[in-house]
Amino acid sequence: MSWQGYIDNLLSSGNVVAAAIAGHDGSVWAKSDGFQISPAELNTITSAFNDPSSCQASGVLINSVKHFLVKAESDTLNIKKGNCGACICKTAQTIIIGTYEDGIQPGNCNTAVSKMMDHLRNSGF
Repeated sequence: MSWQGYIDNLLSSGNVVAAAIAGHDGSVWAKSDGFQISPAELNTITSAFNDPSSCQASGVLINSVKHFLVKAESDTLNIKKGNCGACICKTAQTIIIGTYEDGIQPGNCNTAVSKMMDHLRNSGF
């Protein structure tokens, strides 16, 4: 499957409205139409996995929108702004970002992105 196929799979779940897969080096491998994430934003996300306190005050930007870090685990970040937010998961080689909007339960977005993380891990990524 191409990297874009993984994005399409996330979007078809109905629990993710926009998504991206990137490498730890900040390069975007695939993304949904209109989804924008800069290398600086990806660097902040990578830093948050290493040290969540680095983003607790300053937040996390996605699509140039500041989100607040709600929960941080070794391989998962949950961020939120109002009724919108994102689940961000990390594998050995990838960062997977799935966003949700009002009307989508954050936990459902988290499940979809976490399943993708598990699949990529099992595939050696």
